[in-house]
Amino acid sequence: MKEKIPTIIVVDDDEAVRSSLKLLLKSVGLPVETYASAQEFLDRFDSDRPGCLVLDIRMPCMSGLELQERLNTLHAMIPVVFITGHGDVPMAVEAMQHGAVDFIQKPFRDQDLLDRINQALEKDHDNRAGLKQRDAIRGRIADLTPREHEVLELVTAGKANKVIAGDLNVSQRTVEIHRARVMEKMGASSLAHLVRMVIAAGDETHP
Repeated sequence: MKEKIPTIIVVDDDEAVRSSLKLLLKSVGLPVETYASAQEFLDRFDSDRPGCLVLDIRMPCMSGLELQERLNTLHAMIPVVFITGHGDVPMAVEAMQHGAVDFIQKPFRDQDLLDRINQALEKDHDNRAGLKQRDAIRGRIADLTPREHEVLELVTAGKANKVIAGDLNVSQRTVEIHRARVMEKMGASSLAHLVRMVIAAGDETHP
């Protein structure tokens, strides 16, 4: 499947701001879309598309903070860079506490905004790469049999084969076989690797 191109999305009710930012971003080769309102953006929002959101904090009908809150309820990953006026700094700090990656105060230098956008794009890339890895690991965990799940939990808890055998009331040889299957199915090269994979999956070792 062809990977989607990261897109910078600008949401600002000021047409002049939208036009200038679109020109700036296009001048450095960044794909960009602009929206005049939060609702207009939400109507076309695709959570699977990578990129970042450059968002004005003060807008009519739905403010930037309200849009951020809506995105959080949707579990949206897109990183948000807020554009703020001087009096909006406390609100911008609050926005960062709710997950925004940065804010930039008006008036700002073009390069400062570009730097923040590039950092947001890197964060989005890393987050999505981590999700892909986590989803793959969770898929492997889901493919384990119920007994293999039990062995996985006990092995990654640091228990020896003999102890696991006693806990499960099976022979030590049976534990060794299940353990080998778990390592093979998970694609783990060592116990440490297996533990890191389970941690990466969010400790969701149950099907």
